[in-house]
Amino acid sequence: MNNSGNTQTEYVGYEIDIESVLDEVLEKEGAGRPFFVVGKAFEYLKIEERIREKYPHAVFFKDFLPNPTYESVMSGRELFQKNACDIVIAAGGGSAIDVAKCIKAYAFMEGEECCLNQPLTDNQVKILAVPTTAGTGSEATHFAVIYYQGKKESVSHRSLLPEYVVLSGKLLESLPAYQRKATALDALCHSIESLWSVSSTEESKGYATEAVELFMKCLAPYLRNEEDGNQEMMRAANYAGKAINITKTTAAHAMSYKMNALFGISHGHSAALCLPKVWNYMIHHMDQCVDDRGSVYLNTLFLYISKLLGCADPAESISYLERLIKDQMELQITNTVTDEELSELVHSVNVERLANNPVALDETALLEIYRDILSGGI
Repeated sequence: MNNSGNTQTEYVGYEIDIESVLDEVLEKEGAGRPFFVVGKAFEYLKIEERIREKYPHAVFFKDFLPNPTYESVMSGRELFQKNACDIVIAAGGGSAIDVAKCIKAYAFMEGEECCLNQPLTDNQVKILAVPTTAGTGSEATHFAVIYYQGKKESVSHRSLLPEYVVLSGKLLESLPAYQRKATALDALCHSIESLWSVSSTEESKGYATEAVELFMKCLAPYLRNEEDGNQEMMRAANYAGKAINITKTTAAHAMSYKMNALFGISHGHSAALCLPKVWNYMIHHMDQCVDDRGSVYLNTLFLYISKLLGCADPAESISYLERLIKDQMELQITNTVTDEELSELVHSVNVERLANNPVALDETALLEIYRDILSGGI
């Protein structure tokens, strides 16, 4: 066990005993009515029956989708309130952890007004996060993503950073091949985007650098589902989460969300398709740099990122990333993209995330990049 800053306690190790961690956290917090928000991978742990026996007041909530909706969060909140629960345990991928954060955020809001329109305040409900994928880094951030009336909504408050985190690579052993690849790519995108974000700091760059270095070191054994690879990729995703907790993401992520729904691909897959094309656009439009540190700084940073990827320069890095995605990961699908869909993609992009990008992008730029991403299918 080690402490991460003053606000988060991490339990790190391949053979972490989840039940012992749960016992320790519940005793420390004086909690007896745990509320479990669990994804499908939770079944792999095979501990639900034992938890129910030990904690008869435990409540389990599983009724949410990979892109969780506001309505599912409200269903979870109702169950949390009905059973007077006093701590939230999130076990699953980013969706499970995001749902858990929102249930905590909205736990004590009252009235008929939409919770998204009400101010967030701190409360005493603690979160124990047990990620079962290595990618989203949600266990290390103070924000969550849910969907309301088909639109992505970001929920952010300092109190949403989980107080307790379990990082066990063993939980990655049952990941399906596609999810294994896509989630790892999400972590890599988080790292690179955080590095070039206009909001980057020395601290965030330290986390992101560690994440990229771990990714490059452990990718091969991780793809082979080996113990060391799994544990190191879990750490890489966590460091990437710590980086974007400071900087948030940039254009590649902003452009990826609508692609998930339109083309039926996972978030990490779509973000990875976007990132090299966004980078390619930026290196050819450095005159539009909006980072206060200037274009010389940004060029130097792009070279630094390239070195982390084992490449000589940004052009080589972009080629490497495209080969990684399409050849090594084999993450390709073919879709016929209509002009209407291209317009829908352009107008779906979150403007706030564009402001975080180091090179200015307008609708014309977005259309150009999307055409580059989708040329000949994806």
